[in-house]
Amino acid sequence: MAAKNSVSKNSPTKRTTMIYGKAADSPKKELGVSGLKRQGNRSEISEEWLTQLSGPRGKRIYREMRDNDPTVGAILYAIETAVRGVDWKVVGNNEETRLFVEQCLGDMSHTWEDLVAEILSMLTYGFSFHEIVYKKRLGNNRDSSKRSKYNDGKIGWRKIPIRAQETIDTWDFDDQGGIVAAIQVSEPKFQQVPIPIERGLQFRTGVHKGNPEGRSILRNSYRSWFLKKRLENIEAVGIERDLAGIPIAYVDTLLDDKYRSEIQDILRNVRRDEQEGIYLPLAYDENGNQLIKFDLLSSAGTRQLDVTAPIERYDRRIASTVLADFIFLGQMNVGSFALSSDKTELFSTSLKSILGMISSVFNMHGIPRLLEINGMPLEESPTLFAGDVETADLEKLSDFISSISSAGMPLFPDDDLENWLRKQAHFPPKSPDSSALPVQRINPPNTDTPEVESEDDDEE
Repeated sequence: MAAKNSVSKNSPTKRTTMIYGKAADSPKKELGVSGLKRQGNRSEISEEWLTQLSGPRGKRIYREMRDNDPTVGAILYAIETAVRGVDWKVVGNNEETRLFVEQCLGDMSHTWEDLVAEILSMLTYGFSFHEIVYKKRLGNNRDSSKRSKYNDGKIGWRKIPIRAQETIDTWDFDDQGGIVAAIQVSEPKFQQVPIPIERGLQFRTGVHKGNPEGRSILRNSYRSWFLKKRLENIEAVGIERDLAGIPIAYVDTLLDDKYRSEIQDILRNVRRDEQEGIYLPLAYDENGNQLIKFDLLSSAGTRQLDVTAPIERYDRRIASTVLADFIFLGQMNVGSFALSSDKTELFSTSLKSILGMISSVFNMHGIPRLLEINGMPLEESPTLFAGDVETADLEKLSDFISSISSAGMPLFPDDDLENWLRKQAHFPPKSPDSSALPVQRINPPNTDTPEVESEDDDEE
Protein backbone atom coordinates (compact mmCIF):
# COMPACT_ATOMS: atom_id res chain seq x y z
CA MET A 1 0.00 0.00 0.00
CA ALA A 2 1.36 3.42 -0.89
CA ALA A 3 2.07 5.90 1.85
CA LYS A 4 -0.72 8.36 2.62
CA ASN A 5 1.35 11.44 1.70
CA SER A 6 3.09 9.93 -1.32
CA VAL A 7 2.67 11.58 -4.71
CA SER A 8 1.61 9.55 -7.70
CA LYS A 9 4.19 9.34 -10.44
CA ASN A 10 1.57 10.51 -12.90
CA SER A 11 0.67 13.66 -10.92
CA PRO A 12 1.61 17.08 -12.43
CA THR A 13 3.93 17.85 -9.50
CA LYS A 14 5.83 14.56 -9.94
CA ARG A 15 6.13 14.97 -13.71
CA THR A 16 7.39 18.56 -13.32
CA THR A 17 9.98 17.48 -10.76
CA MET A 18 11.22 14.68 -13.03
CA ILE A 19 11.64 17.08 -15.95
CA TYR A 20 12.96 20.27 -14.28
CA GLY A 21 14.58 18.92 -11.12
CA LYS A 22 14.13 19.54 -7.42
CA ALA A 23 13.67 23.32 -7.83
CA ALA A 24 10.09 22.76 -8.94
CA ASP A 25 9.29 20.21 -6.25
CA SER A 26 7.77 22.68 -3.76
CA PRO A 27 4.74 24.69 -4.95
CA LYS A 28 5.62 27.31 -2.30
CA LYS A 29 8.84 28.26 -4.07
CA GLU A 30 8.55 31.19 -6.48
CA LEU A 31 10.25 30.39 -9.77
CA GLY A 32 9.51 33.24 -12.17
CA VAL A 33 9.66 37.04 -11.95
CA SER A 34 7.23 39.76 -12.97
CA GLY A 35 9.45 41.02 -15.80
CA LEU A 36 9.81 44.57 -14.47
CA LYS A 37 12.62 46.34 -16.36
CA ARG A 38 15.35 47.20 -13.88
CA GLN A 39 19.01 46.49 -13.26
CA GLY A 40 19.91 44.67 -10.05
CA ASN A 41 18.17 44.76 -6.67
CA ARG A 42 18.78 48.49 -6.15
CA SER A 43 18.04 50.36 -9.34
CA GLU A 44 15.85 52.77 -11.24
CA ILE A 45 12.76 51.64 -13.11
CA SER A 46 13.03 51.68 -16.90
CA GLU A 47 9.51 50.68 -17.99
CA GLU A 48 8.74 53.92 -19.88
CA TRP A 49 9.58 53.62 -23.59
CA LEU A 50 9.54 57.39 -24.16
CA THR A 51 12.90 58.63 -22.92
CA GLN A 52 11.55 62.12 -22.19
CA LEU A 53 9.04 60.65 -19.71
CA SER A 54 11.44 58.38 -17.84
CA GLY A 55 13.39 59.20 -14.72
CA PRO A 56 13.68 62.71 -13.25
CA ARG A 57 12.97 64.32 -16.62
CA GLY A 58 9.59 62.62 -16.84
CA LYS A 59 8.66 63.78 -13.33
CA ARG A 60 9.47 67.37 -14.31
CA ILE A 61 7.24 67.10 -17.37
CA TYR A 62 4.34 65.72 -15.35
CA ARG A 63 4.79 68.56 -12.87
CA GLU A 64 4.75 71.08 -15.72
CA MET A 65 1.53 69.54 -17.02
CA ARG A 66 -0.01 69.80 -13.55
CA ASP A 67 1.13 73.37 -12.81
CA ASN A 68 0.94 75.06 -16.24
CA ASP A 69 -1.91 73.46 -18.18
CA PRO A 70 -5.36 74.84 -17.25
CA THR A 71 -7.20 71.70 -18.37
CA VAL A 72 -5.00 69.34 -16.33
CA GLY A 73 -5.17 71.72 -13.38
CA ALA A 74 -8.97 71.85 -13.54
CA ILE A 75 -9.22 68.06 -13.63
CA LEU A 76 -6.91 67.55 -10.65
CA TYR A 77 -8.63 70.34 -8.71
CA ALA A 78 -12.03 68.76 -9.37
CA ILE A 79 -10.75 65.41 -8.12
CA GLU A 80 -9.18 66.90 -4.97
CA THR A 81 -12.23 68.98 -4.01
CA ALA A 82 -14.56 66.03 -4.59
CA VAL A 83 -12.42 63.66 -2.51
CA ARG A 84 -12.02 66.20 0.30
CA GLY A 85 -15.79 66.19 0.75
CA VAL A 86 -16.03 62.42 1.20
CA ASP A 87 -16.98 61.03 4.60
CA TRP A 88 -14.60 58.31 5.80
CA LYS A 89 -15.70 55.68 8.32
CA VAL A 90 -13.99 52.94 10.29
CA VAL A 91 -16.13 49.81 10.50
CA GLY A 92 -15.50 46.60 12.44
CA ASN A 93 -16.97 44.11 14.89
CA ASN A 94 -14.44 44.77 17.64
CA GLU A 95 -15.51 48.07 19.20
CA GLU A 96 -12.18 48.62 20.99
CA THR A 97 -9.98 48.37 17.91
CA ARG A 98 -12.50 50.24 15.76
CA LEU A 99 -12.60 53.17 18.17
CA PHE A 100 -8.79 53.15 18.51
CA VAL A 101 -8.19 53.38 14.76
CA GLU A 102 -10.84 56.09 14.49
CA GLN A 103 -9.03 58.07 17.20
CA CYS A 104 -5.67 57.70 15.45
CA LEU A 105 -7.06 59.10 12.18
CA GLY A 106 -8.00 62.33 13.96
CA ASP A 107 -4.98 62.52 16.26
CA MET A 108 -2.19 63.30 13.78
CA SER A 109 -0.27 66.56 13.45
CA HIS A 110 -1.98 67.09 10.09
CA THR A 111 -5.59 66.58 9.14
CA TRP A 112 -6.85 63.47 7.42
CA GLU A 113 -8.09 65.60 4.49
CA ASP A 114 -4.59 67.05 3.96
CA LEU A 115 -3.11 63.55 3.98
CA VAL A 116 -5.59 62.39 1.34
CA ALA A 117 -4.74 65.45 -0.77
CA GLU A 118 -1.05 64.51 -0.60
CA ILE A 119 -1.85 60.92 -1.50
CA LEU A 120 -3.67 62.16 -4.61
CA SER A 121 -0.34 63.34 -6.01
CA MET A 122 -0.06 59.72 -7.19
CA LEU A 123 -2.43 60.74 -9.99
CA THR A 124 0.22 63.08 -11.40
CA TYR A 125 3.30 60.92 -10.89
CA GLY A 126 1.81 57.44 -10.76
CA PHE A 127 2.73 56.77 -7.13
CA SER A 128 2.90 58.41 -3.73
CA PHE A 129 5.19 57.13 -0.96
CA HIS A 130 4.52 58.09 2.67
CA GLU A 131 6.58 57.34 5.76
CA ILE A 132 4.69 56.35 8.91
CA VAL A 133 5.86 58.18 12.04
CA TYR A 134 4.51 56.79 15.33
CA LYS A 135 4.14 58.38 18.76
CA LYS A 136 3.29 57.37 22.29
CA ARG A 137 0.00 58.95 23.31
CA LEU A 138 0.82 60.89 26.48
CA GLY A 139 -1.80 63.62 26.43
CA ASN A 140 -0.97 67.33 26.23
CA ASN A 141 2.79 66.80 26.40
CA ARG A 142 5.35 69.53 25.76
CA ASP A 143 7.22 67.16 23.48
CA SER A 144 5.45 67.33 20.11
CA SER A 145 6.51 63.75 19.36
CA LYS A 146 4.36 62.54 22.29
CA ARG A 147 1.54 65.08 22.21
CA SER A 148 -1.90 63.58 21.78
CA LYS A 149 -5.57 64.11 22.50
CA TYR A 150 -5.45 60.89 24.54
CA ASN A 151 -3.34 59.86 27.51
CA ASP A 152 -3.48 56.08 27.49
CA GLY A 153 0.16 55.23 26.63
CA LYS A 154 -0.79 53.48 23.40
CA ILE A 155 1.19 53.88 20.17
CA GLY A 156 -0.60 55.96 17.55
CA TRP A 157 0.14 57.75 14.30
CA ARG A 158 2.03 60.98 14.80
CA LYS A 159 2.03 61.80 11.09
CA ILE A 160 2.21 60.12 7.69
CA PRO A 161 4.18 62.64 5.59
CA ILE A 162 4.86 62.31 1.89
CA ARG A 163 8.31 61.64 0.50
CA ALA A 164 8.26 63.73 -2.67
CA GLN A 165 8.30 61.75 -5.89
CA GLU A 166 11.18 63.72 -7.38
CA THR A 167 13.35 62.82 -4.36
CA ILE A 168 12.88 59.03 -4.72
CA ASP A 169 16.11 58.09 -6.45
CA THR A 170 15.96 54.29 -6.66
CA TRP A 171 14.14 51.28 -5.22
CA ASP A 172 15.47 48.30 -3.32
CA PHE A 173 14.02 44.90 -4.30
CA ASP A 174 14.31 41.41 -2.91
CA ASP A 175 15.23 38.40 -5.04
CA GLN A 176 11.58 37.80 -5.99
CA GLY A 177 11.01 41.40 -7.11
CA GLY A 178 9.21 42.58 -3.97
CA ILE A 179 9.75 46.15 -2.76
CA VAL A 180 12.11 46.29 0.22
CA ALA A 181 12.73 50.03 0.55
CA ALA A 182 12.53 53.39 -1.21
CA ILE A 183 15.89 55.16 -1.53
CA GLN A 184 15.48 58.92 -1.09
CA VAL A 185 18.02 61.56 -2.09
CA SER A 186 16.99 65.07 -1.08
CA GLU A 187 18.40 68.39 -0.01
CA PRO A 188 20.10 69.65 2.04
CA LYS A 189 22.44 66.65 2.46
CA PHE A 190 21.73 64.81 -0.81
CA GLN A 191 22.59 61.47 0.76
CA GLN A 192 20.90 58.17 0.04
CA VAL A 193 18.41 57.40 2.82
CA PRO A 194 16.65 54.01 2.62
CA ILE A 195 13.07 54.01 3.95
CA PRO A 196 11.93 50.40 4.58
CA ILE A 197 8.57 49.46 3.11
CA GLU A 198 7.47 48.35 6.61
CA ARG A 199 7.78 51.98 7.69
CA GLY A 200 5.91 53.35 4.70
CA LEU A 201 2.69 53.23 2.71
CA GLN A 202 2.90 52.90 -1.05
CA PHE A 203 -0.02 54.24 -3.10
CA ARG A 204 -0.10 53.50 -6.83
CA THR A 205 -2.51 54.06 -9.69
CA GLY A 206 -1.53 50.68 -11.15
CA VAL A 207 0.41 47.59 -10.10
CA HIS A 208 1.36 46.12 -13.49
CA LYS A 209 4.54 44.03 -13.15
CA GLY A 210 4.76 45.13 -9.52
CA ASN A 211 6.07 48.52 -10.64
CA PRO A 212 6.50 50.66 -7.49
CA GLU A 213 6.10 53.85 -9.56
CA GLY A 214 2.74 52.91 -11.01
CA ARG A 215 1.53 54.87 -14.05
CA SER A 216 0.51 58.52 -14.19
CA ILE A 217 -3.08 59.21 -15.24
CA LEU A 218 -1.59 61.98 -17.42
CA ARG A 219 0.45 59.49 -19.46
CA ASN A 220 -2.13 59.02 -22.23
CA SER A 221 -2.66 62.78 -22.52
CA TYR A 222 1.04 63.62 -22.93
CA ARG A 223 0.97 63.71 -26.75
CA SER A 224 -2.14 65.93 -26.82
CA TRP A 225 -0.58 68.22 -24.21
CA PHE A 226 2.70 68.43 -26.13
CA LEU A 227 1.03 69.30 -29.45
CA LYS A 228 -1.33 71.76 -27.79
CA LYS A 229 1.59 73.49 -26.10
CA ARG A 230 3.38 73.92 -29.44
CA LEU A 231 0.24 75.25 -31.13
CA GLU A 232 -0.31 77.76 -28.33
CA ASN A 233 3.27 79.03 -28.73
CA ILE A 234 2.86 79.32 -32.49
CA GLU A 235 -0.46 81.09 -32.01
CA ALA A 236 1.06 83.62 -29.59
CA VAL A 237 3.96 84.36 -31.94
CA GLY A 238 1.60 84.60 -34.93
CA ILE A 239 -0.70 87.07 -33.17
CA GLU A 240 2.27 89.18 -32.14
CA ARG A 241 3.59 89.25 -35.71
CA ASP A 242 0.16 90.07 -37.07
CA LEU A 243 -0.21 93.04 -34.73
CA ALA A 244 3.38 94.26 -34.64
CA GLY A 245 4.53 93.32 -38.14
CA ILE A 246 7.64 91.50 -39.28
CA PRO A 247 10.89 93.40 -38.59
CA ILE A 248 13.17 93.88 -41.60
CA ALA A 249 16.69 95.35 -41.63
CA TYR A 250 18.43 96.56 -44.76
CA VAL A 251 22.17 96.30 -44.24
CA ASP A 252 24.98 97.15 -46.61
CA THR A 253 27.09 94.14 -47.58
CA LEU A 254 30.27 95.99 -46.66
CA LEU A 255 29.16 96.54 -43.05
CA ASP A 256 31.38 95.04 -40.37
CA ASP A 257 30.41 91.57 -39.07
CA LYS A 258 30.20 92.90 -35.50
CA TYR A 259 27.42 95.30 -36.45
CA ARG A 260 25.70 92.58 -38.47
CA SER A 261 25.50 90.37 -35.38
CA GLU A 262 24.08 93.20 -33.29
CA ILE A 263 21.41 93.95 -35.86
CA GLN A 264 20.44 90.28 -35.96
CA ASP A 265 19.92 90.38 -32.19
CA ILE A 266 17.70 93.42 -32.62
CA LEU A 267 15.56 91.58 -35.19
CA ARG A 268 15.10 88.59 -32.90
CA ASN A 269 14.26 90.63 -29.79
CA VAL A 270 12.13 93.43 -31.19
CA ARG A 271 8.77 93.67 -29.36
CA ARG A 272 5.86 96.08 -29.35
CA ASP A 273 5.61 97.08 -25.68
CA GLU A 274 6.13 100.07 -23.40
CA GLN A 275 9.90 99.93 -23.99
CA GLU A 276 9.78 99.69 -27.77
CA GLY A 277 12.28 101.65 -29.79
CA ILE A 278 15.45 101.03 -31.81
CA TYR A 279 18.60 103.14 -31.81
CA LEU A 280 20.59 102.90 -35.07
CA PRO A 281 23.44 105.03 -36.48
CA LEU A 282 22.61 107.25 -39.44
CA ALA A 283 25.42 106.15 -41.76
CA TYR A 284 25.92 106.68 -45.49
CA ASP A 285 28.54 105.50 -47.97
CA GLU A 286 30.56 107.75 -50.25
CA ASN A 287 27.75 107.74 -52.81
CA GLY A 288 25.17 108.92 -50.30
CA ASN A 289 23.43 105.55 -49.88
CA GLN A 290 22.09 104.70 -46.41
CA LEU A 291 24.07 101.80 -44.93
CA ILE A 292 21.48 100.67 -42.34
CA LYS A 293 17.71 100.84 -42.59
CA PHE A 294 15.06 99.27 -40.33
CA ASP A 295 11.42 98.75 -41.23
CA LEU A 296 8.33 96.74 -40.26
CA LEU A 297 6.50 94.67 -42.83
CA SER A 298 2.82 94.96 -41.94
CA SER A 299 0.35 92.13 -42.43
CA ALA A 300 -3.34 91.92 -43.15
CA GLY A 301 -4.03 90.79 -39.57
CA THR A 302 -5.48 87.39 -40.49
CA ARG A 303 -4.11 83.87 -40.70
CA GLN A 304 -4.99 81.17 -43.19
CA LEU A 305 -5.40 78.60 -40.41
CA ASP A 306 -7.23 79.15 -37.11
CA VAL A 307 -5.52 77.06 -34.41
CA THR A 308 -8.39 77.48 -31.93
CA ALA A 309 -10.19 74.33 -33.10
CA PRO A 310 -7.11 72.05 -32.83
CA ILE A 311 -6.29 73.43 -29.37
CA GLU A 312 -9.86 72.79 -28.18
CA ARG A 313 -9.70 69.27 -29.64
CA TYR A 314 -6.53 68.51 -27.71
CA ASP A 315 -8.10 69.94 -24.53
CA ARG A 316 -11.04 67.56 -24.89
CA ARG A 317 -8.71 64.63 -25.50
CA ILE A 318 -6.76 65.46 -22.34
CA ALA A 319 -9.97 65.51 -20.31
CA SER A 320 -11.30 62.35 -21.97
CA THR A 321 -8.29 60.29 -20.87
CA VAL A 322 -9.44 60.63 -17.25
CA LEU A 323 -13.21 60.64 -17.99
CA ALA A 324 -13.43 64.34 -17.07
CA ASP A 325 -14.60 65.79 -20.41
CA PHE A 326 -17.80 66.92 -18.70
CA ILE A 327 -15.93 70.11 -17.71
CA PHE A 328 -16.36 71.33 -21.30
CA LEU A 329 -20.13 70.82 -21.44
CA GLY A 330 -21.75 74.18 -22.01
CA GLN A 331 -18.50 75.88 -23.05
CA MET A 332 -18.63 74.83 -26.70
CA ASN A 333 -22.40 75.01 -27.28
CA VAL A 334 -22.71 71.24 -27.13
CA GLY A 335 -24.06 68.74 -24.62
CA SER A 336 -27.32 68.27 -22.77
CA PHE A 337 -28.29 67.83 -19.13
CA ALA A 338 -28.78 64.09 -19.63
CA LEU A 339 -25.33 63.79 -21.19
CA SER A 340 -23.84 65.83 -18.35
CA SER A 341 -25.48 63.53 -15.79
CA ASP A 342 -24.10 60.41 -17.50
CA LYS A 343 -20.58 61.83 -17.74
CA THR A 344 -20.46 62.99 -14.12
CA GLU A 345 -21.68 59.58 -12.96
CA LEU A 346 -18.87 57.95 -14.94
CA PHE A 347 -16.37 60.39 -13.42
CA SER A 348 -17.72 59.61 -9.94
CA THR A 349 -17.24 55.92 -10.61
CA SER A 350 -13.56 56.53 -11.40
CA LEU A 351 -13.24 58.56 -8.19
CA LYS A 352 -14.68 55.66 -6.21
CA SER A 353 -11.93 53.40 -7.58
CA ILE A 354 -9.31 55.96 -6.50
CA LEU A 355 -10.79 56.03 -3.00
CA GLY A 356 -10.76 52.24 -3.04
CA MET A 357 -7.01 52.28 -3.78
CA ILE A 358 -6.39 54.54 -0.78
CA SER A 359 -8.54 52.59 1.67
CA SER A 360 -7.16 49.21 0.56
CA VAL A 361 -3.57 50.28 1.35
CA PHE A 362 -4.59 51.32 4.86
CA ASN A 363 -6.66 48.17 5.36
CA MET A 364 -3.91 45.83 4.17
CA HIS A 365 -0.85 47.53 5.67
CA GLY A 366 -1.45 50.67 7.73
CA ILE A 367 -4.11 49.50 10.18
CA PRO A 368 -2.72 45.95 10.78
CA ARG A 369 0.74 47.38 11.57
CA LEU A 370 -0.82 49.87 13.98
CA LEU A 371 -2.70 47.12 15.81
CA GLU A 372 0.32 44.81 15.84
CA ILE A 373 2.60 47.41 17.41
CA ASN A 374 0.01 47.84 20.19
CA GLY A 375 -0.44 44.10 20.73
CA MET A 376 -4.07 44.16 19.61
CA PRO A 377 -5.69 41.17 17.87
CA LEU A 378 -5.49 41.20 14.08
CA GLU A 379 -8.30 38.71 13.53
CA GLU A 380 -10.97 41.39 13.85
CA SER A 381 -9.03 44.24 12.32
CA PRO A 382 -11.32 47.17 11.42
CA THR A 383 -11.44 48.53 7.89
CA LEU A 384 -11.42 52.04 6.52
CA PHE A 385 -14.34 52.81 4.24
CA ALA A 386 -14.95 55.83 1.99
CA GLY A 387 -18.46 57.21 1.60
CA ASP A 388 -20.21 58.37 -1.55
CA VAL A 389 -18.47 60.89 -3.78
CA GLU A 390 -21.57 62.67 -5.07
CA THR A 391 -24.85 63.47 -3.39
CA ALA A 392 -27.98 61.59 -4.33
CA ASP A 393 -30.47 63.04 -6.80
CA LEU A 394 -33.47 63.70 -4.54
CA GLU A 395 -35.91 63.69 -7.43
CA LYS A 396 -34.79 60.27 -8.63
CA LEU A 397 -34.67 59.00 -5.05
CA SER A 398 -38.22 60.13 -4.33
CA ASP A 399 -39.47 58.52 -7.55
CA PHE A 400 -37.80 55.26 -6.56
CA ILE A 401 -39.32 55.33 -3.07
CA SER A 402 -42.76 56.05 -4.51
CA SER A 403 -42.42 53.19 -6.98
CA ILE A 404 -41.43 50.53 -4.47
CA SER A 405 -44.02 51.81 -1.97
CA SER A 406 -46.73 51.48 -4.60
CA ALA A 407 -45.54 47.95 -5.27
CA GLY A 408 -46.27 47.06 -1.64
CA MET A 409 -42.80 47.20 -0.06
CA PRO A 410 -43.01 48.44 3.55
CA LEU A 411 -40.49 51.19 4.32
CA PHE A 412 -41.58 52.89 7.52
CA PRO A 413 -41.24 52.87 10.44
CA ASP A 414 -37.47 52.30 9.98
CA ASP A 415 -35.20 54.65 11.94
CA ASP A 416 -32.01 53.74 10.03
CA LEU A 417 -33.63 54.25 6.65
CA GLU A 418 -35.27 57.50 7.74
CA ASN A 419 -32.00 58.91 9.08
CA TRP A 420 -30.22 57.98 5.85
CA LEU A 421 -32.90 59.74 3.79
CA ARG A 422 -32.64 62.77 6.04
CA LYS A 423 -28.89 62.83 5.52
CA GLN A 424 -29.25 62.74 1.73
CA ALA A 425 -31.55 65.77 1.92
CA HIS A 426 -29.29 67.53 4.49
CA PHE A 427 -32.05 67.36 7.10
CA PRO A 428 -31.27 67.05 10.83
CA PRO A 429 -31.35 63.49 12.23
CA LYS A 430 -34.53 62.14 13.72
CA SER A 431 -35.11 63.16 17.32
CA PRO A 432 -35.18 60.25 19.80
CA ASP A 433 -38.34 61.72 21.36
CA SER A 434 -40.20 61.48 18.06
CA SER A 435 -40.20 57.67 18.25
CA ALA A 436 -42.78 57.77 21.03
CA LEU A 437 -45.20 59.88 19.00
CA PRO A 438 -47.99 58.15 17.07
CA VAL A 439 -47.45 57.84 13.33
CA GLN A 440 -49.85 59.99 11.34
CA ARG A 441 -50.48 58.85 7.81
CA ILE A 442 -52.04 61.08 5.20
CA ASN A 443 -54.05 58.93 2.82
CA PRO A 444 -54.77 60.46 -0.59
CA PRO A 445 -58.42 60.53 -1.67
CA ASN A 446 -59.53 57.48 -3.61
CA THR A 447 -60.62 58.84 -6.95
CA ASP A 448 -61.55 55.42 -8.33
CA THR A 449 -64.64 54.95 -6.07
CA PRO A 450 -67.72 56.80 -7.34
CA GLU A 451 -69.43 59.18 -4.99
CA VAL A 452 -72.65 57.88 -3.31
CA GLU A 453 -75.47 60.25 -2.60
CA SER A 454 -76.57 60.39 1.06
CA GLU A 455 -80.13 59.75 2.23
CA ASP A 456 -80.40 63.36 3.39
CA ASP A 457 -79.89 64.52 -0.17
CA ASP A 458 -82.69 62.22 -1.35
CA GLU A 459 -85.10 63.59 1.26
CA GLU A 460 -84.36 67.11 0.13
